[in-house]
Amino acid sequence: MCGMAGVIARHGHWFCSERCLREFERRQSHHLPGTAEGGPPTHAGALAALQQVVGDPWIWAPLSGVALATLGWWWPLAAAVSATYVGYLTKMLGPLMLGLLLGGVIDHVVPRAYIVHWLAGPRRRVIVRSTLLGFLASACSHGCLALAVELYRKGASTPAVVSFLLASPWASLSLTIVLLSLFGGKGFVVVGAALSIAFITGLLFQRLAERGLIERNPHTGTQEPLAVWQDLRARWSSYPWTVRQLVADARGVMAGTIPLGRMIIGWVQLGLVLSSVLGGLVPHGIVERFFGPTFVGLVLTLVVAAVVEVCSEGTAPLAFELYRQTGALGNAFVLLMGGVVTDYTELAVLWTAIGRRTVFWVLGITLPLVVTVGLLLNRLGVH
Repeated sequence: MCGMAGVIARHGHWFCSERCLREFERRQSHHLPGTAEGGPPTHAGALAALQQVVGDPWIWAPLSGVALATLGWWWPLAAAVSATYVGYLTKMLGPLMLGLLLGGVIDHVVPRAYIVHWLAGPRRRVIVRSTLLGFLASACSHGCLALAVELYRKGASTPAVVSFLLASPWASLSLTIVLLSLFGGKGFVVVGAALSIAFITGLLFQRLAERGLIERNPHTGTQEPLAVWQDLRARWSSYPWTVRQLVADARGVMAGTIPLGRMIIGWVQLGLVLSSVLGGLVPHGIVERFFGPTFVGLVLTLVVAAVVEVCSEGTAPLAFELYRQTGALGNAFVLLMGGVVTDYTELAVLWTAIGRRTVFWVLGITLPLVVTVGLLLNRLGVH
């Protein structure tokens, strides 16, 4: 659907991500039996169109948000949940929309060829670039999978792909803005720790690659040479500053923002609902008892992170609620990061696209780093 190489086999085709698969199925629904060509839609066609509209996060997430925000008006038992939800929404809505808009700008303005050009080679600077570019990718963990696989197939080294994949959902630009809106200055601690783990993991993977302990990318060296700075100057000098071009670029930004929102908004809404229920209904003492700033509490948090399949942006409000009730920033960090490391979709795609040794080393290196950082944050009293 998007032109990238596929890794998911469905319906006799290969798709790069679940999003592209759903888009294919959506387009196919227009040709379902029951929709007359050139005529009014029949019952089956209307049902398919209704399912498409209702299934769009840009539609159901705001509608469910309004329902939850007003739930306490006519059901007093849910008043605490509604109040907590409104409080979170007030904090997160503006930063979330800003993050999505910036993600659309990056998606439209930054050519993918630049990213591929910067991510090949065994030098340390490659890991620095891959970590920073992962930060700028501004995509959900599932959304960045397709891009990471495409980078691999275009010649990016395995260590660069791993550090890019870790940095993208953990500390993406959109997630950074959301975290800062929730945690304040402590959000920089979370983002800095996430980027550090992505960078350290990439460096360790370079050492593993030197010793032949991970799969080597067979596509390395196949990318075409690119003079990035000369290309940038040429693009800038030849840009037509006309109203038509500016409108076209604005549409291009929205074309990147809307799909990014479809990947993220639904997960954010799920995280807000879970956080509101946790904050409004679960007694404070229970959360503090089982998920407090202790080693057992941190391990239990990691188990929950592995089980709860939520996008990183969606986990942010849940992690903040855990932090608000326990004061354990380390546990919040583990909840936010541990889920991405143990995400079975991500691990399965890495297994298929690169190899099983890479998957084992990702788990073996990254999970101990996440737990160590969580313990340090709790031990140092970063509350």
